[in-house]
Amino acid sequence: MLSLFMIALASATLLPGGSEAWLARQWCQGGVPLALWAVATAGNALGSLINVGLGRYARHYRNRRWFPVSPRGLARAERWYRRGGEASLLLSWAPVIGDPLTVLAGIFRLPWWRAALWILVAKGGRYALVLAMAEAWLASYCG
Repeated sequence: MLSLFMIALASATLLPGGSEAWLARQWCQGGVPLALWAVATAGNALGSLINVGLGRYARHYRNRRWFPVSPRGLARAERWYRRGGEASLLLSWAPVIGDPLTVLAGIFRLPWWRAALWILVAKGGRYALVLAMAEAWLASYCG
């Protein structure tokens, strides 16, 4: 279970990785679905909250020359984020766009508790779907 938590946490940060296959493997080995769901959701949500924290910290350096996003790019990201609002964090589970969305939530100072709520709903929903698919598709293979 610790390995699932760590893989889920790392895959939610800006580090590359995916936890879905590990979750399915743990399920195949007889893991309790509710416990697997809770551990994966907690780890992945914590990873995304680390991104929110990185965004809050990075905000202080946005006017520095070495900041990785230009002022124009940051303004464009802000317009996009504001259009979708905090509900855009429901896409925090999505590859490619999910991690940047959580960083933007930090840059634009979304309160922690609201970020956590949106992220938990998104991540919990994704892992529930992964477990349902594992049961539907892997039951005969694992059983």
